[in-house]
Amino acid sequence: MQEFIAINEQRAEFYWWMSSLFATELTQDDLNNYHGADMDNYFSVLAMTGELSTPVAGLREALAKLKTRQDAQLELAADFCGLFLSTPKTGALPYASIYIGESGLLNDKPAQEMGKWMESYGIAQRKDFNEPFDHLAVVLDFMGNLVILANKEEDEEKQEAVMQEQQRFLETMVMPWIEQFQSTLNQFDQFGFYKAAGNLLVSFIKLDLAFLKGE
Repeated sequence: MQEFIAINEQRAEFYWWMSSLFATELTQDDLNNYHGADMDNYFSVLAMTGELSTPVAGLREALAKLKTRQDAQLELAADFCGLFLSTPKTGALPYASIYIGESGLLNDKPAQEMGKWMESYGIAQRKDFNEPFDHLAVVLDFMGNLVILANKEEDEEKQEAVMQEQQRFLETMVMPWIEQFQSTLNQFDQFGFYKAAGNLLVSFIKLDLAFLKGE
């Protein structure tokens, strides 16, 4: 049971970290943290999983490159705006509706579906984050909360039911579009920090899905 709880805490931590990374521009404090010993240790732990070692190395490489980038925080903030606050023609918009909606516009069916998931679990969006429900940051934050819900169940059958819901959520709300998003990131992120982060995210999600399926 303790191991089950610890694994879920680590999984939720990853989803919440990625949620914050794609939610808003990184501050100078954030960057200092990324270059610090705690994150370095965290990357080392992630890299111990074979499937994550290459994407972790890619993110470390982008961070090393960032150290030599002039006005790194300002430039990275500009990258964030250019990628995530622009148009589908010039950036990688972080909304499911853009990739799998029927209209190609925001707040399409995926946002409505996401709203239903949030409502059914009583998990609200952060009040300070005023974005459509199918924004990647909202989706990942929700997944982190869904992971932790399993830890609150003492009955094994109920735990298993929540784990199955996590699998269903990833299969229906994340996998149908996350690789298209990553492909667009690869196309438009010239510096490569967010591309590397997206690559690690997709690798982790695939691994997590295999874990949930018991593979």
